[in-house]
Amino acid sequence: MTDTRAIVIAVDGHEALVESMQGGGCGNCDSANGCGSGKLSQLFGSEPRRFRVLNDGNAKVGTIVQVTVPEGVLLRSALLMYLLPLILMLGGAMVAAQMASDASSTDIYAALGGGFGLLTGFWLAKGVSMRHRWSSVAQPVILPTSEAGPARK
Repeated sequence: MTDTRAIVIAVDGHEALVESMQGGGCGNCDSANGCGSGKLSQLFGSEPRRFRVLNDGNAKVGTIVQVTVPEGVLLRSALLMYLLPLILMLGGAMVAAQMASDASSTDIYAALGGGFGLLTGFWLAKGVSMRHRWSSVAQPVILPTSEAGPARK
């Protein structure tokens, strides 16, 4: 499972808005063996990450919790969001290039077909992800940590 420590910011029914306590990446940025991806993410935005999760554990505002996502969900999501548009872009470019009437317009047709395929891929990926958004398989879950309790500021 992929997990991160977070603090509960707000509770709304069976959902909670949590803010990640880790900067970015896996949390090993300060160690000598870390890859430093968290430092790179700070370059592009230092805003804390906030997201909604199901609050089956009835965590209260200010509680430090462990938010976990089942194995494979992140990989499947990444493949859906990156690979599907890429495949449709290449396919659209190839099909459109074959439709060109002469050699001088092949590149224009390929660019238009690739752009259409790319946009279609993003649209399909968004549709699939929205349909599976609240699926129990893909839903992040709050697990109280052993240190659970009010956050200290």
